Amino acid sequence: MDISVVIPLLNEQESLTELHDWIAKVMQSNRFSYEIIFIDDGSTDGSWETIDALSKTNTNVKGIRFLKNFGKSQALHAGFEKAQGDVIITMDADLQDNPEEIPSLYNKITTEHFDLVSGWKKKRYDNKFTKNLPSKLFNWAARKTSGVTLNDFNCGLKAYKNVVVKHIDVNGEMHRYIPVLAKNAGFTKIGEQVVQHQARKYGETKFGMERFINGFLDLITIWFISRFGKRPMHLFGALGVIMFAIGFVFSVYLGIDKLFFHKTGRLITERPQFYIALVTMIIGTQFFIAGFLGEIILRSKQNKKRYLVKEELNLKGQNSN
Repeated sequence: MDISVVIPLLNEQESLTELHDWIAKVMQSNRFSYEIIFIDDGSTDGSWETIDALSKTNTNVKGIRFLKNFGKSQALHAGFEKAQGDVIITMDADLQDNPEEIPSLYNKITTEHFDLVSGWKKKRYDNKFTKNLPSKLFNWAARKTSGVTLNDFNCGLKAYKNVVVKHIDVNGEMHRYIPVLAKNAGFTKIGEQVVQHQARKYGETKFGMERFINGFLDLITIWFISRFGKRPMHLFGALGVIMFAIGFVFSVYLGIDKLFFHKTGRLITERPQFYIALVTMIIGTQFFIAGFLGEIILRSKQNKKRYLVKEELNLKGQNSN
């Protein structure tokens, strides 16, 4: 199979038929073998009924229905597990991503041998102050922190080699940082393509300003995990040793000063420096213990399913590669 189109969605019933028809037209005109995997992330508006109807008229349409809203990252993870195409295309269901971009994205993967190609919505139709400016700040911070030089990390339209999506773990709210996850997994040939952004035709956006706050917090998380996720003792242990050493040396200094230089001066416990040294040693010990516990947790953790599937369409017996 040439292409798997993975589409997470939440309450996008109005756009699904139009999006399906558009994708099918592009696939047929380019003679691609394909599948469209819709992941219904707990919709309440009849989206699943529309997906069900589409799957009966087009066997290339497949569906996954969550029991409730688990989030876009979990929806993508579920779609990636089932995807069978040589190239995986992700896009949003709101018609703001243009299916006409699929052939050029496919060619970048297959002929230019990129591991991942991310769309760049250079010209956007979103609100300048509530979305565009925060998005530019967010993308700048992501570039500086991750070392991945993309202009638009959050664009939903992306293309991947099949092997990439099978070896990355998209969880929490990490869908914004899939290129960073891919880089950390060893897939370093990451490209970018300017894509057309279209104004939303139906409904309202599901994301508000809080997504940028959450995005920055996730950025800190992914930086920490990529640097110290497999060796937490290297960070916490080092900080603990440094702080304990500073406090200990300060305490020794206070003791020597009291015993040999100011024997008749104030008691050590009456000097504020003593408490500073004591607190520093305590914090250092806590850092060290945190690193030690992190190592224990890392070695004993068990994988737990992060979402629950209610129904699947046309996916019986289809497992991840």
